Amino acid sequence: MFIPLHDRNNLKHIRLQVVTIGLILANVVIFFLTGPLFVEASTVNADLLGFGYIPALIFGDATLAPGIAVVPEAATHITYAFLHADLYHLGTNMLFLWVFGDNVEDALGHVRFLIFYLACAAAGALVHGLIVPFSQAPLIGASGAVSGVVAAYFLLHPKVRVWVLVLFRIPLPLPAFIPLALWIAQQFYMLAVDPSADVSWGAHVGGIIAGLLLVLIMRRKGVPLFDRVVVVPKAVRLVDTAPRETQPPQGGAGPWGTRP
Repeated sequence: MFIPLHDRNNLKHIRLQVVTIGLILANVVIFFLTGPLFVEASTVNADLLGFGYIPALIFGDATLAPGIAVVPEAATHITYAFLHADLYHLGTNMLFLWVFGDNVEDALGHVRFLIFYLACAAAGALVHGLIVPFSQAPLIGASGAVSGVVAAYFLLHPKVRVWVLVLFRIPLPLPAFIPLALWIAQQFYMLAVDPSADVSWGAHVGGIIAGLLLVLIMRRKGVPLFDRVVVVPKAVRLVDTAPRETQPPQGGAGPWGTRP
């Protein structure tokens, strides 16, 4: 497990990561205005239950009470990503988004990054639902969307050095591909060994797959993958190399000037 702290990766196409900042603010404000979904370990905040993603509502016959079903079931593919269980859940997701989101937003542009983020959230919910289609436990958290952002960063900037906190205590500067490849592999491994765990590894994997695919088609024209340097050839001045006829010097002038 690692915690990202900082990357030294300047923005090239935008001045400010306004969508990344807006998403972080939205998640934080929603958390503090509404409170966590789980008030206690076994007590659910019923006012927020209708915004969580419940697979049994999509794939099964389960229904919510009229007072709880506040948004269409299809909308919960997105709304669940703005709810969090506690401060740690919120903080880790937003830290990942803060470190990696700005450069992905830079590569895609503001509007396409927002679409990308929401699409990764929806993909995470869908994969989670396909794995546990009759679960009545609400899925919450931005992890699916943030996993897509991490995957996109992995393809765009694998060589950038990222300061990470390893084992919660050791800060190390590493090329991004090392911690990110390990983190991505961990999500697939955990999904394989424990698909019905309390942590939705399926949502993480769904977001990763969506992020890897979408960044290929949604990035700006000319934005390379894998930190490749795009070399723009300098203008070449065309020189006429055809032989030209020369005129003899006027007034009997030789190569050393006019003879007396």
